[in-house]
Amino acid sequence: MQTNEAITIERDCEAILIPAGTPIKLPEGSVVFITQALGGSYTVNINGNLARIAAKDADALGLEVKAEDLPARKKARADGTVDEDMVWDELRTCYDPEIPINIVDLGLIYNCEITPLEDGGNRVDITMTLTAPGCGMGEFLAQDVQSKVAAVPSVTEVNVDLTFDPPWDQSMMSEAARLETGLY
Repeated sequence: MQTNEAITIERDCEAILIPAGTPIKLPEGSVVFITQALGGSYTVNINGNLARIAAKDADALGLEVKAEDLPARKKARADGTVDEDMVWDELRTCYDPEIPINIVDLGLIYNCEITPLEDGGNRVDITMTLTAPGCGMGEFLAQDVQSKVAAVPSVTEVNVDLTFDPPWDQSMMSEAARLETGLY
């Protein structure tokens, strides 16, 4: 979703300034333009600046959260194991707020490991990077990953480790992502 239509914020809401990662408050009555609406969050242009609005504040934009943007609510396996495909499906609902491509296809996920825990449940350890080391959005992307993967049945712990070794480059993108961005 991208719109050239002005949207008036219907109530005060929290946002994150992109790319600095600085929390801001958008007051009721502010006028914004949606530049990206993927994975349940919204990137808006406000006075020439980009900001990310979380799904929980969609109503401030006069929007409803779509079911496909909510974390997985699928059935758990009888044996208590984690369906790794579900984990990857959730990772594909996480988007860089400036690039309309999910973090898996961007090549930001370096490792995803599922470990059964002694007392039951499972831990998912994810190693990921960012497109730029100085990006202030890293903490927010990691939180998005953590909350969405935690919703997968039988996942009881999620650890997200941000790394910059090796540094990300465009060659890590999927072929489809490179075609979509014209970086082929």
